Amino acid sequence: MSKFIIEGGKHLKGEVEIKGMKNAITPIIAATLLTDETCIIDNVPKISDVDKMVDILKSLSSEISWTGDQQLTICNKNISLKSLDEKAVKSLRSSILFLGPLLARFGKVDLPEPGGCIIGKRPIDVHLSALKSLGAQIIEDNGFYHLKADKLIGSKIILPEFSVTATENILMAAVKAQGQTIIKLAAQEPHVQDLCNFLNKMGAKISGIGTHTLIIDGVDKLKGTQYKIIPDQIEIGTFIVLAVVTHSELHIKNIIPEHLDLILLKLKEIGVKFELKENQLDIYPSYNLKAFKLQALPYPGFPTDLQAPFALLATQCNGVSLIQDPLYESRMSYVGELIKMGANAIVADPHRIIISGPTPLYGQEIKSFDLRAGATLIIAGLLAEGQTVINQVEIVDRGYEKIEERLSHLGAEIKRAEN
Repeated sequence: MSKFIIEGGKHLKGEVEIKGMKNAITPIIAATLLTDETCIIDNVPKISDVDKMVDILKSLSSEISWTGDQQLTICNKNISLKSLDEKAVKSLRSSILFLGPLLARFGKVDLPEPGGCIIGKRPIDVHLSALKSLGAQIIEDNGFYHLKADKLIGSKIILPEFSVTATENILMAAVKAQGQTIIKLAAQEPHVQDLCNFLNKMGAKISGIGTHTLIIDGVDKLKGTQYKIIPDQIEIGTFIVLAVVTHSELHIKNIIPEHLDLILLKLKEIGVKFELKENQLDIYPSYNLKAFKLQALPYPGFPTDLQAPFALLATQCNGVSLIQDPLYESRMSYVGELIKMGANAIVADPHRIIISGPTPLYGQEIKSFDLRAGATLIIAGLLAEGQTVINQVEIVDRGYEKIEERLSHLGAEIKRAEN
């Protein structure tokens, strides 16, 4: 177990280079299983979720290695299902993404129930139902899912919700299925689009990218390719909130502006001073911020992964803010930690928070509950007066590369210690 010790109350300044998107690299690593040729992936973030995905591929006898500072080279020519690292699968929610490509490649897969952050129930029924529509036979037995398909056949699939990982699993299974697959009510998040673009570069035939209807015409073979991961939309939002609440000037580099439309609209509403350039966002010290209402929704709505940082932002705004997140019932756990630090917040129900501000925050000993809550509490510690100790911070390593080093370069006083 690790902890961060933070001395708060300092203004920060400098440039932040945004890393590759966590939620894009994990499905793309899984998708390399669809070819026996070499794939080279650039702009890969060095985070623990990537390390676990790499470990799982290595357990399958993949030839995978870091061939550059942010580059992975992967060849899955001689993989085998016999030695799958079940422990790694169980520790990582993203391991569910191996279902589709392994089924497409081998016609069978045995996978234990994936793990991950505790943010509420995330059943995989949608995945299984969709794969059944493509011809898979599925048996659930004592925490294991056994899938088999002599051949996958294209089908029309209507998802009951805009599930990102279900959309991705169906895409990876369908690209080599016979005939045409249509996914209606598909997720259209930037990382889903990134996976589609990667698969098309491998030789897949996917159309409708960026919409809620994806059309996949199956192909017999996919080839190796080289591909660059998009910048992390959620990391951008995290650094935005850091700059705003600490009244700091930050220059956030390596962005795709169209991925930030609703985030930037919300910043204007709140009264944040910023300047948007071609691939850079400059945040300037902002005061007299306005309270706001926010509801997390599937893309192009406001990202659920940014509701926690924006809840912290609400503690520094004038008036009463309402934040709603209908997606997960356990995502508000961090609010109790903010209240310990001085926030005036009420968890109205598992999906709604009411926050009154502005309120000063004071250093306390607190703990992370999930990846995005952990990042939010780090920012709270940097904002707070005095010393904050955050326990269980290894959770943050799942999605933010060397976060304490990057914050220190901006002038933050933060150090990691082992419990």
